[in-house]
Parts: sequence; C-alpha cells; structure tokens
Amino acid sequence: MFKSILPFYIICFALYIFFSRQPDYLDGEFATGIIHYIKDSTQKPAAKVFFTIDKTTYNANASYPLRQLKEKESVPVIYDTSNPANAALYKLWGYWLRWNELLASIIIPFVLYYAANAITSNPTPETLIEELENKNSIKSRKYN
Repeated sequence: MFKSILPFYIICFALYIFFSRQPDYLDGEFATGIIHYIKDSTQKPAAKVFFTIDKTTYNANASYPLRQLKEKESVPVIYDTSNPANAALYKLWGYWLRWNELLASIIIPFVLYYAANAITSNPTPETLIEELENKNSIKSRKYN
C-alpha cells in the first residue's frame, strides 16, 4: 500500500514546496547578504541578514532552528523585486524545507491512514449482510 502512495506523496510534496515559497523562486531575485546578530525583544541574539539593493539596505530574519550561521558570514538572499523587504535567506533548510510543513506532511497522512483503517476494519454484522445482499443484486450493463 505504502509503495503505491509514496511516489504520489513525493510528487505532491515537491510541487507544493516549489510553488508555495515566499518570496517566489521563479520571480525573485538573488543578492548576497551579510549575517549580523542583533538582540531581539527578549534580549537574545537573533540572526539577521543585511543586503543592499540600489543603494538601499534591507534586512531579513535569518534565524531558523538547526541552522548554524556565523557573524559576518556571506550568504545568498532571495527577495521580491516589487518589495525587497520581503526577503529570505536562500538555504535548503528554512527556505525550501521547513519544520512545520515537513512534520505536517508526514503526520497527517499517517493519521488519515490509521483513521480509515480503524473505521473500515471492524464492520458490524448488519453491514456485512447488507453488503452481501447488494453484491447479489448488481445489475448487468445495458450495453456490453
């Protein structure tokens, strides 16, 4: 069962990832940014990426779980051409793959599979009798 669903899952997840990124991969532009750690509202250092476009400096959040960045590291940034403030660090982990989407895409199919299995595994005797009666009363096709 899983072998037949796995290619469908991979194709759907890949298409979802490719067409749901913001800023858009197809319409976005790339720039090089520099990582700086700035204290946020909780006084913890948070990674920000600073990049310059047309003599204007923009920044974007570069913090993401399990992503290790060094101070003054040069990194690629993807940004929206109509709104350069809408930017993201262009890395596999954080731009293409995200925690919440990855976990949800794995957990939801398993939950639905086990729910469907639990619903259909123990039919009542009345349902079995009704199903057998319907099998015997199947009409033949009008045109064979």
